[in-house]
Amino acid sequence: MKKWYSIFFLVSLILLVFPKLTFANDMNLIQGKIDTTITPVNKEEDKVIDEVIESKKPLKKEKVEYLSQVTKYGFKNLFKNYSYNPSMPYSSQVNPYAENYMQDYLRSHTTYLQNLKKTSTPYFNFIDGILAKYGLPKELKYLAVIESNLKSNALSSAGALGPWQFMPYTARDYGLQVNQYEDDRTDYYKSTNAAAKYLLKLYKDLKDWLLVIAAYNGGPGRVYSAIKKSGSRNFWDLQYYLPEQSRNHVKKFIATHYIMETGNSGGILSETKFNYSNLSGSDNISSTPDLSATEKADIAEMQVSGRYKAAIIARNIDMDIKDFNRYNPGFDNMLAEGDDYNLQLPNDKMTLFITNKYPILNECVQQLLGNVEMNSKTVYKKRK
Repeated sequence: MKKWYSIFFLVSLILLVFPKLTFANDMNLIQGKIDTTITPVNKEEDKVIDEVIESKKPLKKEKVEYLSQVTKYGFKNLFKNYSYNPSMPYSSQVNPYAENYMQDYLRSHTTYLQNLKKTSTPYFNFIDGILAKYGLPKELKYLAVIESNLKSNALSSAGALGPWQFMPYTARDYGLQVNQYEDDRTDYYKSTNAAAKYLLKLYKDLKDWLLVIAAYNGGPGRVYSAIKKSGSRNFWDLQYYLPEQSRNHVKKFIATHYIMETGNSGGILSETKFNYSNLSGSDNISSTPDLSATEKADIAEMQVSGRYKAAIIARNIDMDIKDFNRYNPGFDNMLAEGDDYNLQLPNDKMTLFITNKYPILNECVQQLLGNVEMNSKTVYKKRK
């Protein structure tokens, strides 16, 4: 009889304990913890990261060098050689998935990002210096662009503040003062140091920077859930298990990196132009007209700016679009980026353009707003 009581007691104990274990594992997932079946563990690596996060003193050189070698592999799913090499064509280094992924964002935001690029060098140099102290990839500075446009006083509707958009509780977790008298989230130096530690903590758990960026936006719990549901730790495989906002955050990061890095030499804005129609091709486009000696002898020039479109101009001056592009290579791209363009046309075509340039510009703007069909044509009043 005692034997049966013992067996009954053991079975009851198992039934009581196992549901609690399952519940505990689920709660760990929700609270931002993850088990070793989802995240591979490297004890030495994790130990150094913990020391860095907890340390209040500058790190020893050997630990920084060790971390910089460790953390660069976090970009294995974005760059073929783990990091971007500015001396090589962008398309030869970036994951093919990323090229298509960022196209629509680039079309909408290239002008703004190019303008920001002209003024951002001091901010980037400052952030680079701090990231380097923690052995972090310099690419992570672009997270501050998509978080706050590098503004120290940026405030979200949810209450996130500063260049790194910390919520109050996360800021306090990483040593920032947030109270009615002081808010370190707006302090560039303090908040960037806190962001470096937070990014390291996320990397310790996720081991992939694209996943870290998604977690920075939507919280680590959602990323852990996506890993579990997809059975993969590759961003490109699990992306559709993430909230759309977190997916788009990664897209913004990749596109921002592209704009800020291509043609960038020592922080100086180059004349490199982005060809939306051929992300896999050359990063540069020709800006030299392909004209014969006879064509060059009969040419007129005029500087233009604004929302002109090549196809609409060509149609309204009765010029073949191929010929227009021969005279004016890169016309649409340069104007889309906010640059002036030295328009070149045969003399008779330039006369037509000058006579009707404002109605043509109006048609271009209307087409941009979606109010005019592409096969429409401006009708001009006959001169009396």
